[in-house]
Amino acid sequence: MRTSQYLISTLKEDPKEAAVESHRLMLRAGMIRQIASGVYTWLPTGMRVLSKVTKIVREEMDKTGALEIAMPMVQPAELWKESGRYTKYGPELCRFKDRKENEFALGPTHEEVVTDIARREIKSARQLPLCLYQIQNKFRDEIRPRFGVMRGREFLMKDAYSFHMDKASLEKTYNDMYNAYSNVFTRMGLEFRPVEADTGSIGGNHSHEFQALAEAGEDTIAWSDGSSYAANIEMAEALAPNIQREAPKADYSEVATPNCHTVDEAAKALGIPSEQVLKSLIVRGQKDEDGKYQLVMICLRGNHELNEVKAIHIDGINDPLEMATEEEINEFVGAHTGSLGPVGFKGRILVDRAADKMSNFACGANKTGYHLINVNWDKDIQNYEVFDLRNVEDGDPSPDGKGTLHLRKGIEVGQVFMLGTKYSEAMKATVKDANGKDVPMIMGCYGIGVTRAIAAVIEQHHDDRGIVWPESIAPFKVAIVAIKLSKSEAVAKEAEKLYQQLQQAGVDVLFDDRDERPGVMFADMELIGIPHIITIGEKSLNDGFIEYKLRKTGVKENISVDNALETILSKLEK
Repeated sequence: MRTSQYLISTLKEDPKEAAVESHRLMLRAGMIRQIASGVYTWLPTGMRVLSKVTKIVREEMDKTGALEIAMPMVQPAELWKESGRYTKYGPELCRFKDRKENEFALGPTHEEVVTDIARREIKSARQLPLCLYQIQNKFRDEIRPRFGVMRGREFLMKDAYSFHMDKASLEKTYNDMYNAYSNVFTRMGLEFRPVEADTGSIGGNHSHEFQALAEAGEDTIAWSDGSSYAANIEMAEALAPNIQREAPKADYSEVATPNCHTVDEAAKALGIPSEQVLKSLIVRGQKDEDGKYQLVMICLRGNHELNEVKAIHIDGINDPLEMATEEEINEFVGAHTGSLGPVGFKGRILVDRAADKMSNFACGANKTGYHLINVNWDKDIQNYEVFDLRNVEDGDPSPDGKGTLHLRKGIEVGQVFMLGTKYSEAMKATVKDANGKDVPMIMGCYGIGVTRAIAAVIEQHHDDRGIVWPESIAPFKVAIVAIKLSKSEAVAKEAEKLYQQLQQAGVDVLFDDRDERPGVMFADMELIGIPHIITIGEKSLNDGFIEYKLRKTGVKENISVDNALETILSKLEK
C-alpha cells in the first residue's frame, strides 16, 4: 500500500478525551474515531489490525471443530422473556419497538438466540456435541462508556456456544476452548493469565476469565507466587488466619465515640488499630410477608473490604447486593450506621473468617455515638454464621496452600463458561436420551472481546513514540520511508523496486511516498507502530546501503542494497 493511496489519519496532539494509553494512541494513530458516546468508526489502519485479529480467532476456533454462523444483532424480546432475562438484565439491554409495536433488543450477547437455533435444528442426540460461533458486533448501553474501545457500547465480539448430552462432553469442549483462547492471546502477543471467575449475568456454575495484565485494567486478579493459582478478586478465597482467639480479658463496656462514623475514626477515638475494630454493615435480605426486607448484618475486620460477589452467593442475600437504607436501619436498630455492631442485633449475622478470629474487639453499640470494647464471639454474641466474605489482600496465603497471593490489574479479554441447562431448560431446548425421555441439552459459552483485546495489546505494547505492535497483528509489517523521493531518481527507483519485491513476497508493506519532511514520516510510522522500518536516502544509497530499524528496540543497522530483500525477509517472524 502506498501512502498516496491510503488514509493516514494521525494526530499530532493528544486528544483531551483519552484517559488511558490505548485510547490515546488509537486516536492518534488514526485507528478509530468516536461518533457517539462509546461508539466508534474503525478507520483503515484500525481495520487492518481488526482483520488480522479476527483471522487469528477464526483459525483457532476452526481448529476446535466449531462451526461459524452469523446471528442477528436485533433480537426479538420474546426470546429474552422466555429465558427470564428481559427484565433481569438491566438497562444495559437496549430495548425498542418497531413500527408494528413488536418489542426487540440490541444483542449484548446471544444465549437466547443460539438456544432458539439449537431447539429448532438439533433433532437428535446423535448431532451432539455441537459448537457454533460467530464474530459479530454487540451493543450494551453502558452507563459510563470509557477508555475508548476497552469499555464501549458497541464492540466486536467472538462468542461461541456448545451443546452436549453429558458433563464429560461439556468438559472436553470447555478445555478445548480454554486451550484455543490461550493460543489466540499468545499469538496476539498478550501477557495474560487465565483466572477463576464469577459467572455474573450469563449464569452457569464454572468459569475462567482471561485477563491481560495492565495497569489500565478495571479488574483485580490475585495470583500465587508458588503455584499456577490465579483468580479474579471476586472469586479468590480468603483463608481464615491460622491463629486461635485470645481468651476474654473482661466484660464488654460502653465508650462514648461522638462524631465517629467510620472504622478509622472509631479506632482513633479508642486508641486502637483499625484491625481491632469490627466493621458492621447491614444489607437487605429476603422480603417478609408484609413486604419489608429482612435485614442482615455482615461483620468484617475493620481493615478489610466486603466482597459483594461472595455475599450474594449466600442464600437469603439479595442479588444484586443492596445496602439497607438509613431509614430501615434506624427503624430496626435505632442507631446511626457508624455505631452498628452484632451485640444484641436481632437479625441474621454473617461473620467473615478473619473477623471470627478476633477477640476483645471494639464494635458499634447500636447506640448512636457509642462503641463497645472488649467484645468476644460466643461469650457476647452467640448466634452467627461464618463465611468467606472479604477481598483477598496482597500477601495473603494462596488458597491452594502454595505460596503467597499478589494483586495485579487486568483487562478481561475473554471468558469461558459452563452454562449447564439454565437456558435450555427455560427455552425447552431438549433432545431424547437413551430412554426416549426429553432432556435439556447441556450448554457451554465462550466469549472473546475482540476490540477490547486490541486495546489490551496497546496497553502492553507502546512507548513514548507510539504503538509497538506485535508483528502478528500489526497493520503493516514493513514500512518503506523514501527520503526526498521527488528529488532523487535513485531513491525513487530503489524504493519502488524494494516495494514491489516485498509485495511479491507476500509481505504487508506500507510505502511512504509522501512529499513530507523526514521527521513527519518517521513520526507517523513509529506512531502507527510498524515493526520494521526501512529508510532509503540518497546519501546511503551512494554508499551501497539502506537503513533498517526494528521498532521494538529502536536498534538501527545498515544493510546492503544488493541483499536488501533477503535481509529484510530474514528479520520477519516466520
